[in-house]
Amino acid sequence: MKNLFFALIIASFFGCSPAQKESEKTETKEEKTPETVAQWSKNATIYEVNIRQHTLEGTFKAFEKDIPRIKEMGIEILWLMPISPIGKENRKGPMGSYYSITDYTAVNPEFGTLEDFKSLVKTAHENNMKVILDWVANHTAWDSPWMQNKDWYTLDSLGNPGPPEGTDWSDVVDLNYDNQEMKTAMKDAMKYWLTEADIDGFRCDVASWVPTEFWNDARAELDQVKPVFMLAEAEMPELHKKAFHMSYAWEFLHIMNSIAKGEMNLDAIDNYMAKEDTNHAPNDYRMYFVTNHDENSWNGTVYERFGEAYPAFATLAFTIDGMPLVYSGQEAGLNKALRFFDKDTINWEGYKLQDFYTKLLRLNQENPALFNGEAGGEFKRIKTSNDETVYAYTRTKGENQVVVVVNLTGDQPINITLEGEGFNGEFTDLFSNQKYNLKAGTSLALTPYDYKVFYK
Repeated sequence: MKNLFFALIIASFFGCSPAQKESEKTETKEEKTPETVAQWSKNATIYEVNIRQHTLEGTFKAFEKDIPRIKEMGIEILWLMPISPIGKENRKGPMGSYYSITDYTAVNPEFGTLEDFKSLVKTAHENNMKVILDWVANHTAWDSPWMQNKDWYTLDSLGNPGPPEGTDWSDVVDLNYDNQEMKTAMKDAMKYWLTEADIDGFRCDVASWVPTEFWNDARAELDQVKPVFMLAEAEMPELHKKAFHMSYAWEFLHIMNSIAKGEMNLDAIDNYMAKEDTNHAPNDYRMYFVTNHDENSWNGTVYERFGEAYPAFATLAFTIDGMPLVYSGQEAGLNKALRFFDKDTINWEGYKLQDFYTKLLRLNQENPALFNGEAGGEFKRIKTSNDETVYAYTRTKGENQVVVVVNLTGDQPINITLEGEGFNGEFTDLFSNQKYNLKAGTSLALTPYDYKVFYK
């Protein structure tokens, strides 16, 4: 009893019992637990970084200075195009393609050092942003050390390695995913960047050209090191089952391109959205965009593809579903196709679309109606008095709602009436900050290629 008495005295002196202290430790530990990928990514947005062209210097250090500005736009994920050394054998152009890699666990000296890259990641994390690396698992450069292992590559009938079949990618060599040693080496290289540089995941190049089983195994092993965010450059729904959080909405981009050319009508959007509901699970994130490095360099600028309707199509892509993507220079009004194999610095004068994209991105982050996957709001088209040129819809999550009206093909001023149900009350116009009472029968005057985003 005497020992118990003194124990109580001591516990009282220090203000709490040992059990209380242990409870506090547990609570403190729980408070410091990082958010899961599912938690932090539910309202994330993404920015594709072209290190070579983003700054005059084309280096990690030069880009690092731009991270706070990009964060302020409303971006949470930085996707860096491949940062590894580029092959010299069969190189295309003076500087070569980022996607022709010699060494998976090194950095391109043109960009800086490993320490420079780690500093970039650290700065991103200090700004509450994530960094994912572009990962090229389908092929290597011809002068990769891996070429010493001939059976790591796909061989033709004569026993020779070569580019992926059906491509003009003469600067790369196709890998053989029947080889277990190669697959192990690939996964080990991915783990290296998690442990050495503390990155947060990967954007996987031509992901559908690599067996899904590999991605499933890789994701499981990577998550043992650190929970990762995975983006597939592909549209196969099966990739979402175990391996990837997000995939490309390539088809939607092609539909927008075709509508802008007059090759499709607006019903193509309805058909696409219905197919998405059928093919994808509610929590399959889909990435929506009007441009990226491939589209910009090979298929034309946003101004060439969309003309004056560009902001209207951008508004559509950033509000209809999924996670919106911004490509380096998009907020500056990038109006040229950047050279892919040479230095071609982006002109940053003016940042003329930064405010436009900042409004859309922040709405994606702040309004649950525009969140990603099942965290986001249900899509429903609104009929209007002119469905031939105007596309209107709602995104609704509980009390949160966004109403979007875009004049995609109308090159003349028009007056329309909103019809149907599912939207009612006071909304704020995202771009003018004016208040609107919306309901069935509301009339709107639209200028050519106009775009309206109302939220509550």
